[in-house]
Amino acid sequence: MRAVRLDGKVALITGAARGMGAAEARLFAGEGARVCLTDVLEEEGQRVEAEIAEAGGECFFLPLDVTSEEEWTAVVDRVVGRFGRLDVLVNNAGIFHYATLAQETEDDWHRVMDVNAKGVFLGMRAVMDVMRRNGGGSIVNISSSAGMVGSHRSTAYNASKGAVRLLTKSAAVQYAKEGIRVNSVHPGAVITGMT
Repeated sequence: MRAVRLDGKVALITGAARGMGAAEARLFAGEGARVCLTDVLEEEGQRVEAEIAEAGGECFFLPLDVTSEEEWTAVVDRVVGRFGRLDVLVNNAGIFHYATLAQETEDDWHRVMDVNAKGVFLGMRAVMDVMRRNGGGSIVNISSSAGMVGSHRSTAYNASKGAVRLLTKSAAVQYAKEGIRVNSVHPGAVITGMT
């Protein structure tokens, strides 16, 4: 019998309706975690929820706009109300926009930064007190290799993922003594619905 590494853990995953987030949700459920999947894509999120449940995983879907502090608070309250705890947050939700510096509009800049960077900030703040009460937890922020190097046509995306990288480092230093691990992951290009 194989070990189930996340047995008894509760995870909240953003952007879990498709792509990397859906794969992460399936993986976590397969490792024994109880999972809350969130996304703005409700129909797709409910399909992933059904797939995981059919495979024997314990999960539920909630709609979440990661740019809304109020929605974060409501989702975290629902997760804790249902499972009694929250051990892992995966800040996966993100959007991409092709534009050079000269082409980038202020509206597009704000939209990308709000989802990709502000969403991570709000998510970490929303779970911090719950993880403190648990005596620790793990936050995984999905950044990108684009957060470490420049590119020809993704100005706001590069900036947002660089922000995630350094925000993660700051939070890791601030909360390590409380048993809350904060890490970022920096994948290269992944073919998903976003790209």
